[in-house]
Amino acid sequence: MAQMTENEIKDIVAKVLGQMQSMKPASADWDSTQYGGRKFIGIYEDMNEAIEAANRGYKAVRAMSVEEREKIITEIRKLTREEAATMAALGVAETKMGRVEHKRLKHLLVADKTPGTEDIVSTAKTGDNGLTLIEMAPFGVVGAITPSTNPSETVICNSIGMIAAGNGVVFNPHPGAIATSNYAVDLVNRACRAAGGPDVLVCSMKKPTMESAAIMQSHPLIKLLVCTGGPGVVKAVLSSGKKAIGAGAGNPPVIVDDTADIQKAAKDIIDGCTFDNNLPCIAEKEVFSFDNITDELIAGMKRAGSYQITRAQADELAKIVLVEKTKKDGTTVKTVNRDCVGRDADVLLSKIGVSVGKDVRCIIAEVPFEHPFVQEELMMPILGIVRVKDIDEAIDLACKAEAGRRHSAHMHSKNIDNLSRFAKAVETTIFVKNAPSYAGIGFGGEGHTTFTIAGPTGEGITSARSFTRQRRCVMADSFRII
Repeated sequence: MAQMTENEIKDIVAKVLGQMQSMKPASADWDSTQYGGRKFIGIYEDMNEAIEAANRGYKAVRAMSVEEREKIITEIRKLTREEAATMAALGVAETKMGRVEHKRLKHLLVADKTPGTEDIVSTAKTGDNGLTLIEMAPFGVVGAITPSTNPSETVICNSIGMIAAGNGVVFNPHPGAIATSNYAVDLVNRACRAAGGPDVLVCSMKKPTMESAAIMQSHPLIKLLVCTGGPGVVKAVLSSGKKAIGAGAGNPPVIVDDTADIQKAAKDIIDGCTFDNNLPCIAEKEVFSFDNITDELIAGMKRAGSYQITRAQADELAKIVLVEKTKKDGTTVKTVNRDCVGRDADVLLSKIGVSVGKDVRCIIAEVPFEHPFVQEELMMPILGIVRVKDIDEAIDLACKAEAGRRHSAHMHSKNIDNLSRFAKAVETTIFVKNAPSYAGIGFGGEGHTTFTIAGPTGEGITSARSFTRQRRCVMADSFRII
């Protein structure tokens, strides 16, 4: 994928910021219904109206051929490539999270590696009693909840798969990324219209709320729920009584043993951890390193753009990036500071009085296993490093840190036995060996991409077929020619 220069990125950001002035008047919320004077298509104030519109879109696309459906998807890919930089800049400006160039690359990844209608495959079985045909049919209208970390990427990735499956879609985006999410919804509808499809196929809300999500989850026209987000919203959709696909949080560990290519491992880990400032849920969150190679690994991480802080500084920073939140029952829990999520490493370091340049991509610190840098999914370019004596301790602690989420895990090693043992023990949906974490979603690795990784409900790396249901047609004693 072609890289943009720093000046090209600055030009795009300046252009987007100029257009955004019309989207955010002084002392007002984002206007999530337009961009640069273009009124978004498919945005509604009432969830019931949005669902009705998505249902009309579903009926229209259901009447289309698979070839016509694929033309819509081809147009979505085209517009996504053309407008990737704009959506990337808009996402960073609205959410204050991530990096423009990395978000641009994620949009290109979605455009190029999200499966379309080719993923919908029919099967047939013949025998003495005739022919049985099994086809993958749409659910109808899919209700989708999307995150603020990868807002437009998730909307477009989900839309391609859900449309390929023949569904209509209604989104209830994260309130922190409404404008960016709705830009993507508008892009999908513009593509649909240009390809000869219905004017509105996917829908969203002008102001999504918990109430609009509740309406979506209980509406009789919604036949499938898909949630990409934190544990709270995933739990809600799984409790809805409907068929649901849940893509929850992770806390991916990475093990480095003493057979690894240490310098490559150091660079790969920093590249993966800092991609979009650690917002992807698959990204490396903590490291378990054999004691006899840890000094070499840390030296390699510094050469790759990391800044090492002391244990005291790590404790100080932990108190800033994690804040206490009071629950309804009066108890308090630690949660990530939203003002720190997805921020650049130099911005985070400045909060503890450390001044560094933009060339510093990651903050690293040697900490004990119990430290928040190990136990909490921070979604920031911060890596806690824990020394271990051998593979047994590494696997034991890594599995405890992953805490049974079964999302993602990574390992750098040339020992096949060690690799196999960790993969079996951790049971994650994604397991990446000797590469940056993002190889697990097809960026520098084989296989298709997705931004909805459904570990809790078992669909795994979702694609178009994930949003279908099986239908069986049986012809007894006929259509068998042998």
